[in-house]
Amino acid sequence: MRHARKAPAPPGSGPPSAANGPGSGLRTSARLLPRLLSCVLAAVVAAATLSPAPAAAVSATISYETVVSHDGTELRAKVITPTGVEGPHPLLVMPSAWGTPHLLYVGAAAKLAHESGYQVVAYTSRGFWDSGGGIGVAGPEDRADASAVIDWALENTDADPERIGMAGISYGGGISLLTAAEDDRVRAVASLSGWADLATSLYPNGTVDTQSAELLLTAGHLTGDPGEELREIGREYRRGNIQPALDIAADRSAATKVDALNANGTAVMMAHAWNDGIFPVGHITDFYEELEVPKRLMLSPGDHATQELFGAAGLPDEVWEALGDWFDHHLQGRGNETDTGGPVHVRPNNGRGGWTSHADWPSVTGDTERYHLARPSTDWFRWRASGAMGPQPSTGWGYGFRTGIGTSAESGTVMLSGALQQFFDVPTGVLLPTVDRYRAAVWTGPAYPDGARVAGTPEVSLTLTPTAGDQSVYVYLYALDGDGRGSLLSHAPHTLRDAAPGEPVTVDTELAPVVWDVPAGHRLAVVVDSRDARYRSESDIGDRVRVTSPEGAPARITVPFA
Repeated sequence: MRHARKAPAPPGSGPPSAANGPGSGLRTSARLLPRLLSCVLAAVVAAATLSPAPAAAVSATISYETVVSHDGTELRAKVITPTGVEGPHPLLVMPSAWGTPHLLYVGAAAKLAHESGYQVVAYTSRGFWDSGGGIGVAGPEDRADASAVIDWALENTDADPERIGMAGISYGGGISLLTAAEDDRVRAVASLSGWADLATSLYPNGTVDTQSAELLLTAGHLTGDPGEELREIGREYRRGNIQPALDIAADRSAATKVDALNANGTAVMMAHAWNDGIFPVGHITDFYEELEVPKRLMLSPGDHATQELFGAAGLPDEVWEALGDWFDHHLQGRGNETDTGGPVHVRPNNGRGGWTSHADWPSVTGDTERYHLARPSTDWFRWRASGAMGPQPSTGWGYGFRTGIGTSAESGTVMLSGALQQFFDVPTGVLLPTVDRYRAAVWTGPAYPDGARVAGTPEVSLTLTPTAGDQSVYVYLYALDGDGRGSLLSHAPHTLRDAAPGEPVTVDTELAPVVWDVPAGHRLAVVVDSRDARYRSESDIGDRVRVTSPEGAPARITVPFA
């Protein structure tokens, strides 16, 4: 008998960080990884020793097993088997996250076995920690490993071949989705902080996400044995060549296999954080809308894996509670919260707002408002008048700024900034009057007397004239208080590649989706500059970029509201 879960509430319930210098995000993230792993392992021990016994006479045994995969590679696994309840048992297979062993899931797996009688096999992904082979970046060998683990479980445990699910965090979530597209025995999947489109994640709008790439490469070498393909990708990346990574991305992306998922009828749950610094949330909402199967999407404050990390250890966690309901419903036919409300659940990225439910992702947005951008000003002190965001087009103007040196506008540090927002309600911030107007374009909008909820995907249209073939710009959307202190709502990088110097290029780009409550009296602001510590910038010192607003393509931002 499952203990009662606290499900997400039904609809209706319910100082800015300093700019980071170049390289500071990587050093912080590299130091953070072992600390996070230590916290998880400590939480596993605490959950195993301090959790009360279940009310029913269901318990579980945990064994350490070796699964020989399709090519003879030995995969190490923790096998959690329910006792005191008749089989066959629904099977859950959990591939480990990047850089972590199978211990990551032991707490959550024990709860699932105790409460609902799941047979769980949590294994260390190929190439990491105690498993053999080389790290394959969710390639064909990794998906074959997952199918081999299913085979092993069906042969060596009392698992039900008709009730098989897969789940995982990050790398484990990505492998789960990819395996489900190729192995039709998988009836339900839960991908937590996973990815759907690898190229879009690591190379957004033609821009290299340096912090994420460095963190993943460093963690791979510290905790595992990179396969030759990953070694070659790393070597080429160091030479400035991202193409080998892009060449393998399509095969490693569930977005290219959505037809197979739809054909298999696999029930797909995804949970993601607004500020995920490794796999930005925008491509997740796009992928979700392509699915034509039973599906659920949960978006909440946090950074990569921070929203579900401690739940993996068996500690109370809304995402893992929803995951249990998801598998109970689709593998055991139980009625629960999965049956009620809309399948899209969102919590605002700031404040303490509760969950709201929606029929689909577009329904999160109630209305949109288009703000046309007037010519920016170079006056730092009259920041409210530095460039208007108005209802009518403003055309015929041009504004140039120098490139290659950053401003106080930054997107934050991967794995850290989103966690600060989640746990302490401390956003990535800016003091708008300090943004160098000779190195950025700045616009401010009208104040909202009663406040407003930004909800959805902002879109920006700008016409840029570069002075070099490759140039990067970064677009930020802030909410400002009366003193010009801004909280980052959303941002997007964009790199012009092989452009003709001196020739204007109109860029239409989406910023990251967000739900954000703008307090009463605050206003929105847009900043565009040429350098951000999170990314590899192609804008060199001494170059310039010119922003214009031609009559046929006036500069504008479209903001979604609830």
